[in-house]
Amino acid sequence: MSSNEDGALHQSWAWPTGTTRVAAVIGDPVSHSLSPVLHNAAIRRLGLDMVVVAFRTTKAGIGTAMAAAREFGLAGLMVTMPHKQSIIDHLDAVSERSQRLQSVNYVYWEGDKLVGDSADGIALINSLRTDFDVSIRGKAVALLGSGGAARSIALAAAEAGAASVCVISRNLQTASAAADLAGSVGYVGVAADAAQADVVINATPVGMAGTSVAGLSPVGVDYLHQGQFVYDIVYNPLVTPLMELAAAKGIPAGNGVGMLVHAVATAFEAWTGIAAPLEEMQAAARAETLRRL
Repeated sequence: MSSNEDGALHQSWAWPTGTTRVAAVIGDPVSHSLSPVLHNAAIRRLGLDMVVVAFRTTKAGIGTAMAAAREFGLAGLMVTMPHKQSIIDHLDAVSERSQRLQSVNYVYWEGDKLVGDSADGIALINSLRTDFDVSIRGKAVALLGSGGAARSIALAAAEAGAASVCVISRNLQTASAAADLAGSVGYVGVAADAAQADVVINATPVGMAGTSVAGLSPVGVDYLHQGQFVYDIVYNPLVTPLMELAAAKGIPAGNGVGMLVHAVATAFEAWTGIAAPLEEMQAAARAETLRRL
């Protein structure tokens, strides 16, 4: 169906039909996920006979869920917590990246095989480049956090040519594991090391609305200065406490909407073979985030 129809299919009483392809986002919880909103905005824009829905899937039910995905012929999956690692045992193959990270955040068909991959870190690098014209190559990166998102970002930053990746976390064991993924340019640092970075990336939930750390910044204002770029993977609120500190010093900053959009776009393109309409998805993400405030 031509994209010129601009979603006209979805104005018809006959949709969805017996041929409508279904893809899903799985996790627990999952009702908060913005991914279906972004996918369906792209689907409407392109006029595809497809829909993306969210399915709550418990830890105990992941095997049953994957058997159902095969039986029902789901077009693909996006995967959120707590399944990013456990889903690997239920796939036919995973990318080398997912193998190293022991994490999968989207699943697609390759012939008759279900394949898992991880787009989190690459999505952030793509957002920096396309949304803010910021290149990681040759830059010193301070990475705040050492969880799954931080691990993915550490690997992607090293692959993108970062001069150094300093992982700053209270958990020294997980910080070391994240730094190891960056290879020779990775090391474990302390909060003060953020002052030496060209790019400061928050990969923690600190500052996220609705959490116990809402309203807080993951790093002090003394470690931020002009000449840096600050990226916060948190996107609710749209302007995070870390971004406010950066703005007070005249430092350019971005939130996690772009990272989310690029991660969803990677999955969408793997499922459909069609370039994702990024502007449409970004607008949908901003609108839905504001609606939920």
